[in-house]
Amino acid sequence: MKVLLIYPHFLDQRVIDYDIRAVPIGLYYIGAVLKERGIDVEILNFHEIKGQVEIYEKILQEKQPDIIGFSIFHANRWGGIDMARVAKRLFPDIKVVFGGPGATFLWRHILENYPEVDFVIKGEGEITFLRLIERIEYGKAHGGLGDIKGLAFRCDGNAISTGDQKFIEDIDMLPNPARYFTFEHVVSSRGCPWNCTFCGSPRFWKRRVRFHSPDYFVEQLSLLYEKGVRFFYFSDDTFTLDKIRVIQICKKILELALDIRWVAISRVDYVDENVLYWMRRAGCIQISYGVESGSAEIRNRLNKDIKLQDIKRAFTLTTSYGILARAYFIYGCPGETQQTIQETIDLIDEIKPLSIIFYILDLFPGTRLYEDFVKKTGVSDDIWLNRIEDIMYFEIDHSLTAEDILSFGRRLRSHFYGNLHNYALNVELKDDPGLYSLHADFLSRLAMTFSHGDYSKIDQVLEKDSVAAVLFERALGYHPNHRAYLGLSALKQREGDLKGSIRVALEGLVHFPGSEDLSLCIATSMMNLGRYEDALLYLAPFKDSDRFSGYIDLCRKALGNGL
Repeated sequence: MKVLLIYPHFLDQRVIDYDIRAVPIGLYYIGAVLKERGIDVEILNFHEIKGQVEIYEKILQEKQPDIIGFSIFHANRWGGIDMARVAKRLFPDIKVVFGGPGATFLWRHILENYPEVDFVIKGEGEITFLRLIERIEYGKAHGGLGDIKGLAFRCDGNAISTGDQKFIEDIDMLPNPARYFTFEHVVSSRGCPWNCTFCGSPRFWKRRVRFHSPDYFVEQLSLLYEKGVRFFYFSDDTFTLDKIRVIQICKKILELALDIRWVAISRVDYVDENVLYWMRRAGCIQISYGVESGSAEIRNRLNKDIKLQDIKRAFTLTTSYGILARAYFIYGCPGETQQTIQETIDLIDEIKPLSIIFYILDLFPGTRLYEDFVKKTGVSDDIWLNRIEDIMYFEIDHSLTAEDILSFGRRLRSHFYGNLHNYALNVELKDDPGLYSLHADFLSRLAMTFSHGDYSKIDQVLEKDSVAAVLFERALGYHPNHRAYLGLSALKQREGDLKGSIRVALEGLVHFPGSEDLSLCIATSMMNLGRYEDALLYLAPFKDSDRFSGYIDLCRKALGNGL
């Protein structure tokens, strides 16, 4: 039996999609469970192939699957439906299974309206999916399924559910997916204890949290490290929920000398100096915090139970340990006005985040906001027969208009980007010699975002090169850092200060001998000064590299002994 597990594309294109383009970790756990039972399973990420039906058809023809399982968030349900229709057209007898939060909350709607979907798995999927596959394999696809908890299907034309599957109490009992698959998005826990009105997690996980042991989680990191993965997204809803456990994880990463970088998500009231210290030592470079709004009234309406002093403290401490503090803000909320937007702007100025993701509040099944909307309006889930991802809150609030939302978004983004250079220049770091090399890494990484990275491409960001130069210099004041030498040398080269560029890069070569990047930076500056013989001295050690061959040819030609 051949099983494909697929992450389908979303309906709408996103400007920033790195948080959603990766295969959900749940598919890897399900895949590992199936692998352990000897089932032939593959995991495919089709997030990028929207509208490319011919590619999907070709892959299906090559794989010849018996069962396809789709991971459905609400926003990609149409991607799953469209792909299920193609699969059924090619293979009428194939079994199509939907799972994930979007399928869990709309199981009845899906089964009543989309005949191409045979089964829906509700909630945590490992046990239910395995039992379903075993039953299908023995030829009982539509009979005798009532004892498989967590399953929904059609019986005599009616959509029925077998009830909820019990949570797996000890998630360490699951086979480690890193033994079979390679991925970057990892989780050390499942669930979230809070009850935010805009989030589907409280209903999906029932506000329970279960943890992997530090040994299990770090083994997963180690297995992936052996496969060449060096960067990770720790995708727990709140990674720092158990601080002692987090420190144990960090110490094990250090004991195993895993040279990794990773980002995490936390709450502002669940970090302190000790946990931030160990997280930074173990490779954490960014923590994302859900702030949502500068208005306490709006935070209360979203049931975001955090205090202003905790917000300020978390951002100050996080930055001081050389961890980039990223903020999530939501606008277009109940009670949103130009005044509440100003409160958010004022808060941004106080906490000085170095990265922000702004979202417009939307409604989708599984959230309390959506339940309130249904009760208030009397609409049914048939609204999702429309080819839409979600419902923007402002569309149902007569006190808000589309023009308001556009204005809110412009004000927030304009203010953040217009003041970002000041936030970066005012970074204050903990004076701890044991962290100096990490401070250099942090400052040089931040500088690169201004000189060559995301911020360099945004017109509203001011003084990009001068800010980058200051940050590179500050980095080198803490510790020799290859990125800082290279970035500063490249900046001076761009400004026309070729001698300064050479000086900085030569200093870098003292600390990082044999660096191709620094050698090339020196050589190109020398070439621009007409010093071709000197340039060849720095190019010659890399004469076998395609990257350098063109420069070597130019030097030889200029000297009259080349082409």
